[in-house]
Amino acid sequence: MRHRKAGRKLGRSTGQRRALYRNMITQLFLHGRITTTEAKAKAIRGQAERLITIAKRGNSADEPARRVHARRLAAARLNGSEVVRKLFDEIAPRYEERPGGYTRILKLGRRQGDGARIALIELVEE
Repeated sequence: MRHRKAGRKLGRSTGQRRALYRNMITQLFLHGRITTTEAKAKAIRGQAERLITIAKRGNSADEPARRVHARRLAAARLNGSEVVRKLFDEIAPRYEERPGGYTRILKLGRRQGDGARIALIELVEE
């Protein structure tokens, strides 16, 4: 029984699922929006918003050690140092005054081939 089990499995093993989430969140931060299935968009939304919050707190930290720690936390969950740099230098300052809700999911209909529900997940413009 799946009672009180959080998260989506998406028909993948744990390692495959983590790699999928990492790649999708990296692409979301690089491009600002991605088109994917509705289930995948809902699965990565919380993690992407948490990373933005980590970046906001890291930028506003007084101690240099806290800033480095925040960058290392983000780097452990993303692919590539240029994405971490973009997250901390461009994306996080954009949402400094916003208390949350950094992403938006727009439903686009169904995919032609298999009928899967397609959605666009994007970073909200301030």
